[in-house]
Amino acid sequence: MSILLNDSKLEGIKEKVVHGERLTMEDGLYLFDTPDLLGVAQLANQVNQKKNGDNVYFIQNMYINPTNVCEASCSFCGFKRKPGQEGAYTMDSEALLNYVGERWNDNIREFHIVGGHNVEVGFEYYLDTIRTLKKHYPTATVKAYTGAEIEFFSRISGLSMKGVLEELIKAGLDTLPGGGAEILTENYRAKMSPDKASTDQWLEAHEIAHDLGLRTHATMLYGSIESKEERLIHMDRLRQLQDRTNGFMVFIPLAMQPRSVKASLKRRTSAFDDMRTLAISRLMLDNFDHIKAYWINIGVQLTQMALTFGSSDIHGTLIEERISHSVGALTSSGITRDELIHLIKSANKTPIERDTFYNVIKTY
Repeated sequence: MSILLNDSKLEGIKEKVVHGERLTMEDGLYLFDTPDLLGVAQLANQVNQKKNGDNVYFIQNMYINPTNVCEASCSFCGFKRKPGQEGAYTMDSEALLNYVGERWNDNIREFHIVGGHNVEVGFEYYLDTIRTLKKHYPTATVKAYTGAEIEFFSRISGLSMKGVLEELIKAGLDTLPGGGAEILTENYRAKMSPDKASTDQWLEAHEIAHDLGLRTHATMLYGSIESKEERLIHMDRLRQLQDRTNGFMVFIPLAMQPRSVKASLKRRTSAFDDMRTLAISRLMLDNFDHIKAYWINIGVQLTQMALTFGSSDIHGTLIEERISHSVGALTSSGITRDELIHLIKSANKTPIERDTFYNVIKTY
């Protein structure tokens, strides 16, 4: 595949990419600075083509948020409610089953579960949520509770994070989602999510999960106060953990959403930043198989573009996404399988319906 660069300073990075050499932080910073965005895209596309060819993966999944009551005070969150606040809720088993039953179809492969850090219910509540779903929907994978939630469960239960994960696995946990990572620097976390797990704690939760046999997901929430260097530090910390465990399946850059759907363009990440960040993720995270373009945050048309900027996954049907939509996401809260297939095919790619672990269900 020929790569035509308009910035001669990218030639050194191109040589590394062609020969499979790991990029440095300095390389990453230049990729953020170069005016040759299409050159960066070509480099990322070549890496993805080597790993995945024209295959683009998606899953039929359902998003569930069992509670929005949360002790944390993350400055970017519009989802949380304090105990007793208007709109606060905590689903019991009956409400959970009613919610799922109204939205279920037999093609759903995965429950994606994230909620608030609710101190009003004990750890047993979170275990029961998994047990209930496993009992009534045994064919669906349970992807539940972020690394930050694992640290929270450790605090409220008195168990170590390993003990928490062992109990969750006994209950039926299959994998961890990638949320709660935000930006993995303490400078960022002190300002944006001071009440949640530290950088080291989030990474430790996933490393323990990998050691216990779980394969997990990783995210990065970009587009607020973080520097370009902090984005790269975040990627490098994930890359180092992946070197040790090979436990991450996919990396998902998440564009920060503003507080309101009426927010101006100045309050949103730009299309250029979204595409560049996806491409740089593909180039820096050489030991990850997949980079996911999250259509909920960047929209379906940019998601199509992302398929030539290094992305090999577009997530899934979701059914009803709430967290991004509680702030300023402009997209629909769900999408059909046929729409996902159309999105991929009209980008001249091959749609692959997968399960949580990237086993092929069907090629379209």
